[in-house]
Amino acid sequence: MKVYLAGPDVFLPEAAAMAAEKKRLCARHGLEGVFPTEPRPDPAADAAPEPWYAIYLRNEAHIRACDALIANLTPFRGPSADAGTVYELGFMRALGRPVLGYTNDTADFAARTLRSLGHHASRNAAGRWVDGEGLALEEFGLTDNLMIDGGIRAAGGLLIRRQVPAAERWTDLAGFEACLKAIAR
Repeated sequence: MKVYLAGPDVFLPEAAAMAAEKKRLCARHGLEGVFPTEPRPDPAADAAPEPWYAIYLRNEAHIRACDALIANLTPFRGPSADAGTVYELGFMRALGRPVLGYTNDTADFAARTLRSLGHHASRNAAGRWVDGEGLALEEFGLTDNLMIDGGIRAAGGLLIRRQVPAAERWTDLAGFEACLKAIAR
């Protein structure tokens, strides 16, 4: 079974080492990990006029060639998961294949958003949290936006929330391995 390894791990200073470790863990569980930066022959990508579009086309081809997806949903550059990772998770969900996720931050989405907004958040007349523009915040106690948590649940997937020390935020793979064990079953 091929598993697409979605997440902001591609931006890590040691992205190649992370890819190798995740692929090693996949193999240990009888799975084949596919990291987004792996080369993939694709005529459309080869003919793409811009490098960013070639990357997009290859990543989409990787996803289509995989049987499942595990997403690193650890908040990235803000209170939410990496936008590209969320797209990939939704794309795989739309293909009707298993999607699982993990995060190394247990704070719920509303709490992280409030921290991010700082003094630009307040309660409205109805008692709901709103941002500086008066737009309501999601307050469901979920890992991230309800569409992410809901998509994983609807797919029968697993969403692991773990709190790890800040220094291990991007390297702790216990949640990832829990997802692997679930897929391998």
